[in-house]
Amino acid sequence: MSVVGIGADGWAGLPKTARSVLLEAEVLIGGERQLGLLPSRCAGRRVAWPSPLRPAVRGLLGAHAGSRVAVLASGDPMFYGIGRALTEELGAGALHVVPHPSSVSYACARLGWPLEDTGTVTLVGRPAARLAAALHDGRRLLVLSADAATPAAVAALLVDRGFGPSRMRVLEQLGGIGEDCLDGTAETWDHPPGDPLNVIAVDCLGAPDRLRLGAVPGLPDDAYEHDGQLTKRHVRAATLGVLAPAPGELLWDVGGGSGSVAVEWLRTHPSCRAVTVERDPARARRIERNADRLGVPALRVVTGRAPGALAGLPVPDAVFIGGGLTVPGLLDACWDALPVGGRLVANTVTLESEALLADHRRRLGGDLVRLSVAHAVPVGGFTGWRQAMPVTQWSVRKQTPADPDRPAHPNHPGGRT
Repeated sequence: MSVVGIGADGWAGLPKTARSVLLEAEVLIGGERQLGLLPSRCAGRRVAWPSPLRPAVRGLLGAHAGSRVAVLASGDPMFYGIGRALTEELGAGALHVVPHPSSVSYACARLGWPLEDTGTVTLVGRPAARLAAALHDGRRLLVLSADAATPAAVAALLVDRGFGPSRMRVLEQLGGIGEDCLDGTAETWDHPPGDPLNVIAVDCLGAPDRLRLGAVPGLPDDAYEHDGQLTKRHVRAATLGVLAPAPGELLWDVGGGSGSVAVEWLRTHPSCRAVTVERDPARARRIERNADRLGVPALRVVTGRAPGALAGLPVPDAVFIGGGLTVPGLLDACWDALPVGGRLVANTVTLESEALLADHRRRLGGDLVRLSVAHAVPVGGFTGWRQAMPVTQWSVRKQTPADPDRPAHPNHPGGRT
């Protein structure tokens, strides 16, 4: 099977190799717009992708097995394109990919932006809220639009998140004869919907009075809607430090509260995944709103009581328990769910839960620490320290009994589990 990238310039912009593939194909699969760019001498049977596309891939390919098939893709098939789905379905060895310059490459060429310094966010088939996590002063972003309505949605989101002064340029039909550019700022954007084939360039500029959100864990507490059930900023930063998220990993956040730990896990890398389990329906809805506002709408929220609600969830790479430690079987269920190498972190402020953590640490090892934070507050005409409740934190990595890489814990007899 061949996968051929095609741009807005259509047949005229294709190299000889790509044209040969399309002329020889017995079946041509692509979107209606892409198929319409081919001349009549491409005689293969034309088949348009159905919607939704991804679930139909296997059946459509199976229906044309044994034929010379060429699949059309916009720009580079391996950059947010159909190439990924086809590789997952057939394997890389079964494909012959003929790429075309992507819309991102065209946009950077028009704008004079170095490609390696430019962030890319796709909103094709994804909520606009995911753009929020990429917004930082001075950052240059290219947003891949879903349709003609996306620019207005992006402008509204930028204003809502405190980035109304940001410059926006909508680049339409890049590389084609109808190429055009619309210019303005998010807070003054009044252009009517234009061409559905567009890329949005954003020069991020935050309003002076906005709440500043950094790129590392420890966002301000005011960034979250909450009812008091919130892992506070300094403890949250320390907690994410020992959870140690890495690209592609999955977190269980058990006893989600306001969802802050799961939200900031997801913000560390776009490929991170998280499931938060919260028994209270009102809090579960609040977690969804926090995730949406802070740019990680993919956070999965499960409303239910753990450990029962954990059944059927995908295997986690790490588990955080922020509440419910004394619920019978909860801690053991989370530990049993972890694969070798998985991490578990549990926080508590009560003596009862602290005793439980101390017992598990005695049996399983790990680190037990106490986190104490004090804030300066007025005391009459002076200033003094107000101590927050200390947090006891147990962190442990699941090991095999004879893991040679694990050093003996100085306070743990035998040093191994």
